[in-house]
Amino acid sequence: MTRPSETWIAQYGPRESMEYDVVIVGGGPAGLSAAIRLKQLAAEKGAEIGVCVLEKGSEIGAHILSGAVMDPRALNELIPDWKEQGAPLNVPVTEDKFLFLSETGAKAVPNWALPDNFKNHGNYVISLANVTRWLGQQAKALGVEIFPGFPAAEVLYNDDGSVKGVATGNMGVGKDGEPTENFQLGMELHAKYTLFCEGCRGHLGRQLNEKFKLGKDSDPQVYGIGIKELWEIDPSKHQPGLVIHTAGWPLESDTYGGSFLYHIDNNQVMVGFVVGLAYQNPYLSPFEEFQRYKTHPEIRKYLEGGKRVSYGARAITAGGLMSLPKLVFPGGALVGDDAGFLNASRIKGSHAAIKTGMLAADAAFEAVQAGRQSDELAAYPEAFKQSWLHTELYKARNFKQWMSKGLYLGTLMVGIEQKLLGGNVPWTLHHQHRDHEMLKPASQCKPIEYPKPDGKLTFDRLSSVFISNTNHEENQPAHLTLKDMTVPVGINLATYAGPEARFCPAGVYEFVKDDQEEDRLQINAQNCVHCKTCDIKDPTQNIVWVTPEGGGGPNYSNV
Repeated sequence: MTRPSETWIAQYGPRESMEYDVVIVGGGPAGLSAAIRLKQLAAEKGAEIGVCVLEKGSEIGAHILSGAVMDPRALNELIPDWKEQGAPLNVPVTEDKFLFLSETGAKAVPNWALPDNFKNHGNYVISLANVTRWLGQQAKALGVEIFPGFPAAEVLYNDDGSVKGVATGNMGVGKDGEPTENFQLGMELHAKYTLFCEGCRGHLGRQLNEKFKLGKDSDPQVYGIGIKELWEIDPSKHQPGLVIHTAGWPLESDTYGGSFLYHIDNNQVMVGFVVGLAYQNPYLSPFEEFQRYKTHPEIRKYLEGGKRVSYGARAITAGGLMSLPKLVFPGGALVGDDAGFLNASRIKGSHAAIKTGMLAADAAFEAVQAGRQSDELAAYPEAFKQSWLHTELYKARNFKQWMSKGLYLGTLMVGIEQKLLGGNVPWTLHHQHRDHEMLKPASQCKPIEYPKPDGKLTFDRLSSVFISNTNHEENQPAHLTLKDMTVPVGINLATYAGPEARFCPAGVYEFVKDDQEEDRLQINAQNCVHCKTCDIKDPTQNIVWVTPEGGGGPNYSNV
């Protein structure tokens, strides 16, 4: 609906276009690091290179959500004097705790028994949104053109099938899908190379994956949903740099997931919960599990008497090295979490995003300087294979596969692989199924009764979305589209008890009765926090997430 028809282009066009050497889709850590690196190389070589970054959020950092504990290794390489330049990495990790939770108790893993992937000495508790804003300032100072509020909605192709660039979304399309009096065609941005850095389950990255069959030689990608709140807590309970991870309750032992609680500065803590999207029970609600988790005595003790400040949710890739697709195709490349570079065993991806942004930039700069364009940047995946990031991901390549076999067996085997053998094992496990294939029919599962929120420690979805500062222009087509309008009631509700009403952490999907008392799916697209969970977990793959009008979505601050 949001893509222009030939009629529109004929009536209102042609679309304006701009030419660059490199167009970067996505103003997150991967995209900005690639942009910075390109400009750094140009300065070193005394060359000129035209670089622009498109960002769908209203500003750089608006849509960035992560834990986050950051490994500064890649940032040290990109901007060695980041401390002097004022990068907001202000809270070094002071202590690691890992707890296995039962409903009322907790057992701590002794520090000597923790694998290296759970140790954070030398890392920093950060707001990734704020670090990204700082990276945006660095990119701008180097001459990168940044366009926030302009989502790339369409991939453009040359006659030979190579990527030519992207087009931004049209503005002023009404709810009925027709142009309003404020209609404006999107703009085309043409490039010698286009780097796709959209984050997890990128809208265009997904299309490129299908068009070029980038995943044909890799395992299916698997995902988790991360839900997070920022709290201001009692200063007497605050320990800057304390990092707590948990596994176990409230999830059943056969469901992958875990939590984090990070003490940042200003008496604030970041508390979050991750649920693997391969869960089988359609009655499970990741949002409600997170709310339950906060009632555990070991977590409650930090939050009670405090105030919730912000909320957000985002899907994360968890497949690791074995699920990485081919990274390059004629005219472009996938970078950062658009490809799936997150290290699930460390719950870290920002260092991988920065590193792959740099590697892709190196390859693109070399190609442009050699007078090439629209071919494959083979130097990028080759450089990745020689990098410390590949070594790190290779050691962790079996983590999610083991943890998918259950908490106890998974923990034992990850401990053996990571602690005793340092990840250097002769075997490799593989993912067999995509997450949407894993739901069982509701008739085979037990409903889960979740307690009502108390409004102090636990909350409902709508009050949560409110503090995510989410907003969409009301008179626009829903960016959550259905391939077949009959599927939600005819299959999802009938067979799986309507799981979209539970897996969405923002109250976007509701089954309601119409005037004839018939069930129908109501889509509250204004609530969408762009987490992409529906696009991933819908059992029929009937829901397709497309870009809304520019600037729509959450506006995260300090998360």
